[in-house]
Amino acid sequence: MKAKIALVTGSSRGIGRAIAERLAEEGYCLCINYIEQKEKAEELVRRLSDNGCSCFAFRADVADREAVDAMVREIKERFGPVTLLVNNAGIAGQALFQDVDDAMWNRYFAVNLGGMRNTIQAVLPDMLHEKSGAIVNISSIWGQHGASCEAAYSATKHAIIGLTRSLAAELAPSGIRVNCVAPGVLDTDMVKVLGEETLAELAAMTPLGRLGRPEDIAEAAAFLGSDKASFITGQVLGVDGGFIL
Repeated sequence: MKAKIALVTGSSRGIGRAIAERLAEEGYCLCINYIEQKEKAEELVRRLSDNGCSCFAFRADVADREAVDAMVREIKERFGPVTLLVNNAGIAGQALFQDVDDAMWNRYFAVNLGGMRNTIQAVLPDMLHEKSGAIVNISSIWGQHGASCEAAYSATKHAIIGLTRSLAAELAPSGIRVNCVAPGVLDTDMVKVLGEETLAELAAMTPLGRLGRPEDIAEAAAFLGSDKASFITGQVLGVDGGFIL
């Protein structure tokens, strides 16, 4: 059986961590990517390793092409070429559009969109050679719907959906599938900064009546990366409790 090797960017905590944990259950060899949360990344590696998963942590800013290339080389040397890429790393924040300066705008696009370009271009040569592979990009409901005071973030998440659909068409003849997950409002550290009152309002606005969990996104990403989704490409799977119905 061909080895299953996954790179999950931004996987020391939150959604990425849940995805890594779910893929470990599916027997993947894993690269846990992080940029700041070294202790959390190493703790996750220890725990997954104790449960029989072959994995390691690698610090790389996905906006840094050289760092990404080095990370992908390390994965290949340890396990073999990446068979599943989950592009999860991203940054978010709120600001009035007139207050978004060049530094903020450029950083959002460098990480959220440029980071995906860097990781995909790094793993693609091997996927093309093997004529197989899966790429799962994490967008957002704000990539399907406008978000007041989050124009920069929303713009990057819209672009991710465009990138997903375009690459799906381009890479389908080579047997490579590209799909997207669009999470709704989740109970994560990134969202908790909004405050309990706002979170309660967002839960009430969600038809299913609750915030999502990182594990909800992990299940979707694992499915889209698996052979169970072998005839699915170019799709955007909303995991949002019905938020944008």
